[in-house]
Amino acid sequence: MIKKSRKPAKACRKGIFLFAYPHSFVCNCLIGLLLLASSCEQTPKEVSQNTTATPQNLFPEKAEVKHANGFTLSYHGNYKVVHILNHFENKSDTLQYILVQRGTPPPPHYPDAQLIEIPVRHLVGMSSMHVGLIDFAESADVLVGLGNLKYVSSSHVIQNIAAGKVKEVGRGSEMNDELLIAMQPDLVMAVGSPDATFSRYQTLIGAGIPVLLNTEWLETTPLGRAEWVKLMAALLNKEELVNEKFAYVEKEYLRLAALTKSTTDKPSIITGMPYKDIWAVPDGDSYMAHFLKDAATTYHWSHVAEKGSLQLDFEAVAPVALQADFWLNVGYVYSKKDIAAKDVRYKDFRPFERGTIYNNNKRVNNRGANDYWESGAVSPHLILADIIRILHPELLPEHELVYYKQLL
Repeated sequence: MIKKSRKPAKACRKGIFLFAYPHSFVCNCLIGLLLLASSCEQTPKEVSQNTTATPQNLFPEKAEVKHANGFTLSYHGNYKVVHILNHFENKSDTLQYILVQRGTPPPPHYPDAQLIEIPVRHLVGMSSMHVGLIDFAESADVLVGLGNLKYVSSSHVIQNIAAGKVKEVGRGSEMNDELLIAMQPDLVMAVGSPDATFSRYQTLIGAGIPVLLNTEWLETTPLGRAEWVKLMAALLNKEELVNEKFAYVEKEYLRLAALTKSTTDKPSIITGMPYKDIWAVPDGDSYMAHFLKDAATTYHWSHVAEKGSLQLDFEAVAPVALQADFWLNVGYVYSKKDIAAKDVRYKDFRPFERGTIYNNNKRVNNRGANDYWESGAVSPHLILADIIRILHPELLPEHELVYYKQLL
C-alpha cells in the first residue's frame, strides 16, 4: 500500500474524540469517517486528470505527404510542424512554421519559426491555386482577401466577393501592406518564386501576420502539385475530409495512367505559344511533362531538367512543331484564326493543318478566369483524362472533355 503524504481533512482529524461515545455510535462514525477519508483521497486525483496542462493528440486524423517534394508535415500533440523547402538556386534552407491549436500553449523549442494558430479562420491568398485549395477543402468562407479579385472561378468565392466579404490586396510590389495589417488575417499565403524574396514580407510578419510561401508549381508530378491541398487541410484542421477526397483523386489518376502503359502509339506534342518572343515549354521534370508522359506521348524536351519551364525562341521550337501530331495549351486564343493572326508561320505547323490543336480554356468564365488553373490544379485526374481522350480516344470513348476544347 502506498503511503499518503497528504494531511487528512479537518473532519478526519476529529475522530480522536469519538471513544467518549457508545460503542455502536463509535462504529457508525468510524465507518462514516472511512468513507469521508476515501472521498478526500479521490477528489484531488479526479481534478488533476481533468486539468492537464498540455493537451495531447489533438489531431487523431493526420495527413501523410506521399507525392509532394516541396513541403513536409508532422504532428506533435497540440501542434503541427510544416517545412517549406527552398528549391531556388540549389539552396537547401527551409522555412519552418508551427501550427498550434487555438487555446493551447505553443511549444518552446522553435524560436525561429513562424507561429500560426489553427484552424485558420481568415486567410488571404495570392493565386488561383490557393482558391482551388480552399475550395477543395470546402472552406471558401475562410478566404477574406485575394491579390486580384478578377481571376476567380469558384462560384462560392465570387458570391463572397459580390457581398464584400473578400478584399483585393494587390500582388508583388503592389501588395497593400497597410490594408493587410488593418485586416489582421490569420495567414497570408504567398507564391514562392526566385523573383520574390521572403524579406518582402517582413513588414507583415513584424505586424504579427504570418506569411506562408506556396511553391506547388515547382512540383515534378501532377499528384505532387495537387497534394498541397493537404497543407491547406492542416491549416484548417480538415484532414479527414481532404484525405478522403484526395485518395479518390490519387486512385483515379493512377488508374488512368495505367490505361496508357500498353499503348504503342505515342503521338508527338508541342505546347504553348511565344510571349514577348520567349516560348516557354515544360521542362522534362515538370508536372506538365509528367502529364504528357502519363498520357503516352512523345515529347521532345522530356529529358531536359530545369525549374518549371525552358525559355526558348521561335526558331528552337518551330522544327519540332512542323512535325508534331498535336498542339496543346496555346494560351489566350479561341480559334485557328486567332492563332494565324498572331504569326502567319503557325499555319505551317502540322497540328494547324490537321486541326489537332486543343486548348485548356474550355472553362473560362465572363470574368476572364480559367478554371484549369483553379479547380484543375487539384483535379489532375480530370486533366489527364482530357489529354488521354484527345490523344487516345479509343481508351476513354465515353469521356467528355472538362478543361480542354478543340480549336477550329
